[in-house]
Amino acid sequence: MATTTITIRNDGSIRIEGDFQIVDQDGKPFGLAGRSKIGLCRCGHSENKPFCDGSHKRLNFQSVIQAFDLPPLPTTPPAKV
Repeated sequence: MATTTITIRNDGSIRIEGDFQIVDQDGKPFGLAGRSKIGLCRCGHSENKPFCDGSHKRLNFQSVIQAFDLPPLPTTPPAKV
C-alpha cells in the first residue's frame, strides 16, 4: 500500500508526496499531469491557487510549524432509549 506524506514547511508551502488525489469542493479532480509531489499554497498569494508558485519567498512569508498532539475527540454519550 502506497503512503502519502504531508509536510507543513516552515515559511513555505504544504508539500504532499506519494499516492494522492486533489479535488475541488464538488469532488472534481485537479489534473496533476502524473506528479507524485506537489506544493499547496499556505501564504494566500499564489497566482496558481491552490498550488504554490513561490510567492511566499518574494513576500517573506513567515510561519514556523512544529508538530503537536490534538486534544482527544469529544465523546458522545449513548442515546437514551
